[in-house]
Amino acid sequence: MKNKVLLVILALVIIGLAVLVGVKVFSNKETEDVSDTEQTNVDQPEETQTKKINTWSGNSRSVAVVIDNVGDAKPQTGLNDAAMVYEITVEGGLTRLLAVYKDVDKEKTIGPVRSARPVFIDYVLENDSIFVHFGYSTRAQNDIEKLKINNVNGLVTDSAFWRTKEKSAPHNVLTNMNKIFEYAEKKEYRTTTSQRSVLNYVTDEVEIQNGQTANTVNMPYTSTHKVSFKYNQETKLYERYVNGKEEKDWLSGDIRTAKNIIVTFAHNYTTDEDAGYGRQEIENVGNLKGYYITNGQAIEIVCSKASRNAKTVYKDKNGKEIEVNDGNTYIQIVPIDTNVTFE
Repeated sequence: MKNKVLLVILALVIIGLAVLVGVKVFSNKETEDVSDTEQTNVDQPEETQTKKINTWSGNSRSVAVVIDNVGDAKPQTGLNDAAMVYEITVEGGLTRLLAVYKDVDKEKTIGPVRSARPVFIDYVLENDSIFVHFGYSTRAQNDIEKLKINNVNGLVTDSAFWRTKEKSAPHNVLTNMNKIFEYAEKKEYRTTTSQRSVLNYVTDEVEIQNGQTANTVNMPYTSTHKVSFKYNQETKLYERYVNGKEEKDWLSGDIRTAKNIIVTFAHNYTTDEDAGYGRQEIENVGNLKGYYITNGQAIEIVCSKASRNAKTVYKDKNGKEIEVNDGNTYIQIVPIDTNVTFE
Protein backbone atom coordinates (compact mmCIF):
# COMPACT_ATOMS: atom_id res chain seq x y z
CA MET A 1 0.00 0.00 0.00
CA LYS A 2 2.83 2.33 0.93
CA ASN A 3 4.59 1.62 -2.35
CA LYS A 4 1.44 2.49 -4.31
CA VAL A 5 1.20 5.86 -2.56
CA LEU A 6 4.83 6.60 -3.40
CA LEU A 7 4.24 5.69 -7.03
CA VAL A 8 1.24 8.03 -7.23
CA ILE A 9 3.22 10.89 -5.69
CA LEU A 10 6.10 10.28 -8.10
CA ALA A 11 3.71 10.24 -11.04
CA LEU A 12 2.20 13.54 -9.93
CA VAL A 13 5.65 15.12 -9.61
CA ILE A 14 6.59 13.99 -13.13
CA ILE A 15 3.33 15.34 -14.55
CA GLY A 16 3.90 18.70 -12.73
CA LEU A 17 7.42 18.99 -14.12
CA ALA A 18 6.17 18.25 -17.63
CA VAL A 19 3.52 20.97 -17.33
CA LEU A 20 6.10 23.51 -16.13
CA VAL A 21 8.48 22.69 -18.99
CA GLY A 22 5.64 22.99 -21.50
CA VAL A 23 4.56 26.37 -20.15
CA LYS A 24 8.14 27.70 -20.33
CA VAL A 25 8.62 26.49 -23.92
CA PHE A 26 5.31 28.04 -24.97
CA SER A 27 6.21 31.28 -23.18
CA ASN A 28 9.61 31.47 -24.90
CA LYS A 29 8.03 30.77 -28.29
CA GLU A 30 5.43 33.49 -27.71
CA THR A 31 8.18 35.94 -26.73
CA GLU A 32 10.18 35.08 -29.84
CA ASP A 33 7.08 35.56 -32.03
CA VAL A 34 6.32 38.96 -30.51
CA SER A 35 9.95 40.04 -30.83
CA ASP A 36 10.03 39.01 -34.50
CA THR A 37 6.83 40.92 -35.17
CA GLU A 38 8.10 44.05 -33.46
CA GLN A 39 11.39 43.88 -35.36
CA THR A 40 9.51 43.56 -38.63
CA ASN A 41 7.47 46.66 -37.84
CA VAL A 42 10.64 48.63 -37.09
CA ASP A 43 12.38 47.60 -40.30
CA GLN A 44 9.37 48.15 -42.55
CA PRO A 45 7.65 51.58 -42.34
CA GLU A 46 3.89 51.70 -42.68
CA GLU A 47 2.68 51.92 -46.25
CA THR A 48 0.22 54.64 -45.25
CA GLN A 49 3.00 57.03 -44.19
CA THR A 50 2.94 60.11 -46.48
CA LYS A 51 5.74 62.40 -47.59
CA LYS A 52 5.83 65.83 -45.97
CA ILE A 53 5.18 68.75 -48.28
CA ASN A 54 8.14 71.06 -47.76
CA THR A 55 7.18 73.89 -50.09
CA TRP A 56 4.28 75.29 -48.07
CA SER A 57 3.94 73.37 -44.82
CA GLY A 58 3.55 74.82 -41.34
CA ASN A 59 1.83 77.96 -40.12
CA SER A 60 4.62 80.53 -40.43
CA ARG A 61 3.69 83.59 -42.45
CA SER A 62 5.27 84.04 -45.87
CA VAL A 63 7.35 87.03 -46.95
CA ALA A 64 7.06 88.60 -50.43
CA VAL A 65 10.09 90.56 -51.66
CA VAL A 66 10.24 92.80 -54.76
CA ILE A 67 13.38 91.80 -56.70
CA ASP A 68 15.09 94.08 -59.20
CA ASN A 69 15.27 92.52 -62.68
CA VAL A 70 17.33 94.86 -64.87
CA GLY A 71 20.84 94.33 -66.16
CA ASP A 72 22.67 96.28 -63.44
CA ALA A 73 20.92 94.22 -60.74
CA LYS A 74 21.82 90.87 -62.29
CA PRO A 75 22.69 88.29 -61.29
CA GLN A 76 20.32 88.30 -58.33
CA THR A 77 20.58 86.05 -55.29
CA GLY A 78 18.15 83.99 -53.20
CA LEU A 79 15.57 83.27 -55.89
CA ASN A 80 16.09 79.50 -55.77
CA ASP A 81 14.96 79.60 -52.13
CA ALA A 82 11.60 81.20 -52.95
CA ALA A 83 8.50 78.99 -52.97
CA MET A 84 6.98 81.13 -55.73
CA VAL A 85 8.37 83.79 -58.05
CA TYR A 86 5.96 86.06 -59.94
CA GLU A 87 7.34 87.88 -62.99
CA ILE A 88 5.25 90.94 -63.90
CA THR A 89 5.53 93.73 -66.47
CA VAL A 90 6.35 97.20 -65.17
CA GLU A 91 7.15 100.45 -66.98
CA GLY A 92 9.54 100.75 -69.91
CA GLY A 93 8.97 97.21 -71.15
CA LEU A 94 10.79 95.89 -68.10
CA THR A 95 9.70 93.28 -65.56
CA ARG A 96 10.19 92.88 -61.83
CA LEU A 97 9.99 89.78 -59.70
CA LEU A 98 7.97 89.16 -56.56
CA ALA A 99 9.65 86.34 -54.67
CA VAL A 100 7.52 84.66 -51.98
CA TYR A 101 9.48 82.92 -49.21
CA LYS A 102 8.34 80.54 -46.50
CA ASP A 103 10.53 78.88 -43.85
CA VAL A 104 13.91 79.53 -45.48
CA ASP A 105 17.39 79.95 -44.04
CA LYS A 106 17.18 83.28 -42.24
CA GLU A 107 20.84 84.12 -42.89
CA LYS A 108 20.70 83.76 -46.68
CA THR A 109 21.07 86.96 -48.68
CA ILE A 110 18.16 88.06 -50.90
CA GLY A 111 18.15 90.77 -53.54
CA PRO A 112 18.68 93.25 -54.98
CA VAL A 113 15.43 94.66 -53.55
CA ARG A 114 13.51 97.30 -55.53
CA SER A 115 10.38 99.44 -55.26
CA ALA A 116 6.74 98.33 -55.19
CA ARG A 117 4.03 98.60 -57.84
CA PRO A 118 0.26 98.28 -57.22
CA VAL A 119 -0.15 94.88 -58.89
CA PHE A 120 2.39 93.28 -56.53
CA ILE A 121 0.01 94.03 -53.66
CA ASP A 122 -2.61 91.74 -55.25
CA TYR A 123 -0.28 88.77 -54.85
CA VAL A 124 0.90 89.86 -51.40
CA LEU A 125 -2.76 89.80 -50.33
CA GLU A 126 -3.58 86.40 -51.80
CA ASN A 127 -0.51 84.86 -50.15
CA ASP A 128 -1.09 86.66 -46.80
CA SER A 129 2.55 87.80 -46.94
CA ILE A 130 4.62 90.43 -45.20
CA PHE A 131 5.58 92.80 -48.04
CA VAL A 132 9.24 93.81 -48.45
CA HIS A 133 10.27 96.59 -50.86
CA PHE A 134 12.54 99.63 -51.17
CA GLY A 135 10.29 102.51 -52.15
CA TYR A 136 7.07 102.55 -54.17
CA SER A 137 5.09 104.28 -56.89
CA THR A 138 2.44 106.79 -55.76
CA ARG A 139 -0.51 104.41 -56.06
CA ALA A 140 1.42 101.55 -54.46
CA GLN A 141 2.14 103.79 -51.47
CA ASN A 142 -1.53 104.78 -51.22
CA ASP A 143 -2.68 101.16 -51.46
CA ILE A 144 -0.24 99.98 -48.79
CA GLU A 145 -1.49 102.65 -46.41
CA LYS A 146 -5.18 102.25 -47.25
CA LEU A 147 -5.13 98.43 -47.04
CA LYS A 148 -2.86 98.46 -43.98
CA ILE A 149 -0.38 96.08 -45.58
CA ASN A 150 2.26 94.79 -43.15
CA ASN A 151 5.32 96.03 -45.02
CA VAL A 152 9.05 96.52 -44.62
CA ASN A 153 10.08 99.57 -46.65
CA GLY A 154 13.67 100.67 -47.16
CA LEU A 155 12.60 104.31 -47.34
CA VAL A 156 11.25 104.04 -43.80
CA THR A 157 13.86 101.81 -42.16
CA ASP A 158 17.44 100.92 -42.98
CA SER A 159 17.62 98.27 -40.25
CA ALA A 160 16.30 95.55 -42.56
CA PHE A 161 18.58 96.31 -45.51
CA TRP A 162 22.19 96.91 -46.48
CA ARG A 163 23.99 97.92 -49.67
CA THR A 164 26.72 96.03 -51.44
CA LYS A 165 29.66 97.83 -53.04
CA GLU A 166 29.77 95.17 -55.75
CA LYS A 167 26.72 96.61 -57.51
CA SER A 168 25.80 100.20 -58.34
CA ALA A 169 22.92 102.08 -56.68
CA PRO A 170 19.94 101.79 -56.82
CA HIS A 171 20.49 98.15 -57.80
CA ASN A 172 22.53 97.13 -54.74
CA VAL A 173 20.05 96.81 -51.84
CA LEU A 174 20.08 93.44 -50.05
CA THR A 175 18.22 91.83 -47.15
CA ASN A 176 17.66 88.53 -45.34
CA MET A 177 14.93 86.94 -43.24
CA ASN A 178 16.65 87.66 -39.92
CA LYS A 179 16.51 91.39 -40.55
CA ILE A 180 12.98 91.23 -41.99
CA PHE A 181 11.54 89.35 -39.00
CA GLU A 182 13.40 91.49 -36.47
CA TYR A 183 11.68 94.52 -37.97
CA ALA A 184 8.33 92.67 -38.23
CA GLU A 185 8.44 91.77 -34.54
CA LYS A 186 9.35 95.34 -33.63
CA LYS A 187 6.28 96.53 -35.56
CA GLU A 188 4.20 93.74 -33.98
CA TYR A 189 3.25 92.26 -37.34
CA ARG A 190 1.56 88.87 -37.28
CA THR A 191 4.14 86.17 -38.10
CA THR A 192 1.83 83.16 -38.39
CA THR A 193 -1.04 82.30 -40.71
CA SER A 194 -3.90 79.84 -40.97
CA GLN A 195 -4.32 80.29 -44.72
CA ARG A 196 -3.61 77.46 -47.14
CA SER A 197 -1.34 77.89 -50.11
CA VAL A 198 -2.58 79.47 -53.32
CA LEU A 199 -1.29 76.38 -55.14
CA ASN A 200 -2.84 72.93 -54.69
CA TYR A 201 0.32 71.00 -53.76
CA VAL A 202 0.19 67.20 -53.69
CA THR A 203 2.63 64.63 -52.33
CA ASP A 204 2.62 62.25 -55.32
CA GLU A 205 4.53 63.23 -58.44
CA VAL A 206 2.24 64.92 -60.97
CA GLU A 207 2.65 63.62 -64.51
CA ILE A 208 0.47 65.59 -66.92
CA GLN A 209 -1.76 63.40 -69.06
CA ASN A 210 -2.77 64.30 -72.64
CA GLY A 211 -0.58 67.42 -72.59
CA GLN A 212 1.87 68.75 -75.12
CA THR A 213 5.63 68.31 -75.04
CA ALA A 214 7.29 71.19 -73.21
CA ASN A 215 11.00 70.48 -72.99
CA THR A 216 11.64 74.11 -73.90
CA VAL A 217 9.22 76.95 -73.10
CA ASN A 218 9.63 80.34 -74.77
CA MET A 219 7.80 83.50 -73.64
CA PRO A 220 9.03 86.82 -75.06
CA TYR A 221 7.67 89.64 -72.86
CA THR A 222 9.15 92.14 -75.31
CA SER A 223 11.68 92.11 -78.14
CA THR A 224 14.40 92.84 -75.58
CA HIS A 225 13.24 90.56 -72.76
CA LYS A 226 12.79 86.97 -73.86
CA VAL A 227 12.31 84.42 -71.10
CA SER A 228 12.74 80.69 -71.70
CA PHE A 229 12.94 77.53 -69.60
CA LYS A 230 14.70 74.32 -70.59
CA TYR A 231 13.79 70.99 -68.99
CA ASN A 232 16.57 68.90 -67.45
CA GLN A 233 15.57 65.22 -67.68
CA GLU A 234 17.96 64.18 -64.90
CA THR A 235 16.94 66.71 -62.24
CA LYS A 236 13.32 66.98 -63.48
CA LEU A 237 13.64 70.75 -63.13
CA TYR A 238 13.39 73.63 -65.60
CA GLU A 239 16.44 75.85 -66.01
CA ARG A 240 15.82 79.54 -66.66
CA TYR A 241 17.27 81.64 -69.48
CA VAL A 242 16.80 85.29 -70.49
CA ASN A 243 17.71 86.37 -74.02
CA GLY A 244 19.42 83.01 -74.48
CA LYS A 245 21.67 83.43 -71.44
CA GLU A 246 21.52 80.98 -68.56
CA GLU A 247 20.57 82.73 -65.30
CA LYS A 248 22.60 81.89 -62.20
CA ASP A 249 22.59 82.89 -58.54
CA TRP A 250 24.99 85.76 -57.81
CA LEU A 251 26.51 84.24 -54.65
CA SER A 252 26.23 80.46 -55.11
CA GLY A 253 26.63 80.29 -58.89
CA ASP A 254 23.76 77.77 -59.06
CA ILE A 255 21.55 77.92 -62.14
CA ARG A 256 18.05 79.20 -61.42
CA THR A 257 15.50 76.41 -61.61
CA ALA A 258 11.78 75.76 -61.29
CA LYS A 259 9.81 72.58 -60.66
CA ASN A 260 6.61 74.15 -62.00
CA ILE A 261 5.80 76.98 -64.39
CA ILE A 262 2.43 78.71 -64.60
CA VAL A 263 1.80 81.13 -67.45
CA THR A 264 -1.03 83.67 -67.14
CA PHE A 265 -2.04 85.92 -70.04
CA ALA A 266 -3.13 89.35 -68.75
CA HIS A 267 -3.84 92.66 -70.47
CA ASN A 268 -1.55 95.49 -69.38
CA TYR A 269 -1.83 99.17 -70.25
CA THR A 270 -0.21 102.50 -69.40
CA THR A 271 -1.84 104.64 -66.70
CA ASP A 272 -1.48 108.29 -65.69
CA GLU A 273 0.05 107.36 -62.34
CA ASP A 274 3.28 109.34 -61.83
CA ALA A 275 2.94 111.06 -65.22
CA GLY A 276 5.79 110.45 -67.60
CA TYR A 277 6.92 107.17 -66.06
CA GLY A 278 4.70 104.86 -68.12
CA ARG A 279 3.37 102.98 -65.08
CA GLN A 280 1.50 99.81 -66.01
CA GLU A 281 -1.84 98.42 -64.84
CA ILE A 282 -2.48 94.66 -65.10
CA GLU A 283 -6.02 93.30 -65.53
CA ASN A 284 -5.70 90.13 -63.48
CA VAL A 285 -9.22 89.76 -62.02
CA GLY A 286 -11.55 87.36 -63.83
CA ASN A 287 -10.92 84.17 -65.81
CA LEU A 288 -7.64 84.37 -67.69
CA LYS A 289 -6.09 81.86 -70.06
CA GLY A 290 -2.84 80.17 -69.19
CA TYR A 291 -0.66 77.07 -69.07
CA TYR A 292 0.56 74.70 -66.37
CA ILE A 293 3.97 73.19 -67.17
CA THR A 294 5.84 70.50 -65.26
CA ASN A 295 8.00 67.43 -65.97
CA GLY A 296 8.31 68.22 -69.67
CA GLN A 297 4.57 68.54 -70.36
CA ALA A 298 2.10 71.44 -70.61
CA ILE A 299 -1.68 71.80 -70.48
CA GLU A 300 -3.99 74.75 -71.01
CA ILE A 301 -5.54 76.12 -67.81
CA VAL A 302 -7.84 78.89 -66.60
CA CYS A 303 -6.51 81.29 -63.96
CA SER A 304 -9.51 82.51 -61.93
CA LYS A 305 -9.24 85.46 -59.54
CA ALA A 306 -12.54 86.72 -58.13
CA SER A 307 -11.22 89.96 -56.63
CA ARG A 308 -8.02 91.77 -55.86
CA ASN A 309 -7.42 90.02 -52.55
CA ALA A 310 -8.92 86.63 -53.53
CA LYS A 311 -6.67 83.66 -54.12
CA THR A 312 -6.10 82.80 -57.77
CA VAL A 313 -7.45 79.32 -58.52
CA TYR A 314 -5.77 77.45 -61.35
CA LYS A 315 -8.13 75.03 -63.11
CA ASP A 316 -7.89 72.63 -66.03
CA LYS A 317 -10.22 72.89 -69.03
CA ASN A 318 -12.76 70.68 -67.21
CA GLY A 319 -12.99 73.16 -64.35
CA LYS A 320 -11.03 71.05 -61.83
CA GLU A 321 -8.32 72.69 -59.75
CA ILE A 322 -4.95 71.46 -60.98
CA GLU A 323 -2.61 69.50 -58.75
CA VAL A 324 0.84 71.05 -58.47
CA ASN A 325 4.12 69.24 -57.88
CA ASP A 326 5.84 69.90 -54.58
CA GLY A 327 8.64 72.31 -55.43
CA ASN A 328 9.19 75.94 -56.39
CA THR A 329 6.97 77.59 -59.00
CA TYR A 330 7.50 80.46 -61.43
CA ILE A 331 4.28 82.32 -62.21
CA GLN A 332 4.86 84.19 -65.46
CA ILE A 333 2.23 86.91 -65.93
CA VAL A 334 2.81 87.75 -69.58
CA PRO A 335 1.21 90.39 -71.85
CA ILE A 336 -2.04 89.20 -73.42
CA ASP A 337 -0.57 88.86 -76.92
CA THR A 338 2.65 87.05 -75.93
CA ASN A 339 3.49 84.22 -78.31
CA VAL A 340 4.27 81.39 -75.87
CA THR A 341 5.77 78.40 -77.70
CA PHE A 342 6.84 74.88 -76.73
CA GLU A 343 9.48 72.56 -78.13
